Amino acid sequence: MIQYDIIRRPVITEKTNIQKEASNQFTFEVDRMANRLEIKKAVEGIFNVKVAVVRTMQVKGKTKRRGWIVGKRRDWKKAIVTLMPGERIDFFEGA
Repeated sequence: MIQYDIIRRPVITEKTNIQKEASNQFTFEVDRMANRLEIKKAVEGIFNVKVAVVRTMQVKGKTKRRGWIVGKRRDWKKAIVTLMPGERIDFFEGA
C-alpha cells in the first residue's frame, strides 16, 4: 500500500488536542486493512518523525434515524500514534 492510502486524515477534536499537548500523541483515520507496522512506516515516511507506539481500534458507525428512514454511518479504523520524545508534527501546530 502507498503511505497516503494508509493514512486517510487526521482526527482533530478537543480530546485529540489534549492528547497532543500532554502525551505527544496524534490520532489518524487509517485504512481498515492496515496493520500497526504499516501505519508506523506511513507516519514516519509522510511526516519524517520517529514513532514509539501505535495503538489501533475499530470504530463502529452510528445508527442514525430521520423519520421512518434508518441509516448507518460507515465503520472506520482509528490509530493513536505516540511519537518519540522531542519529535513533533508541524502539520498540527496551526490546528
